[in-house]
Amino acid sequence: MGVINVIDTNNKTHVLEAVEGWRVMEIIREHGLPMEGLCGGACACATCHVIVDDNWTDKLFQARDEEEDMLDTVPNVMPSSRLSCQLIYSEELDGLTVALDPAIADAARAA
Repeated sequence: MGVINVIDTNNKTHVLEAVEGWRVMEIIREHGLPMEGLCGGACACATCHVIVDDNWTDKLFQARDEEEDMLDTVPNVMPSSRLSCQLIYSEELDGLTVALDPAIADAARAA
């Protein structure tokens, strides 16, 4: 078991235990942080949008066309934006740092 670091909308870092094979989206939700993930990981929405720390972007595989299409729907997309449902935790991602999208987190809290 390893960890991921999630920066919330108040700029507080949460160190979350991560299980190999789980989607980063699932890890974030399991620990009670505001993350909708409405499509359940099917890459059919963008409600799990996160911003990946620049130190990690080159360590991730490139986003597929489907993910890029969904990211095009995010109003505040950044160069390091990813859908957390498409990031599968593995030992290589131990220490991964992502930030929650404030708009997505607000929507999850309202749901």
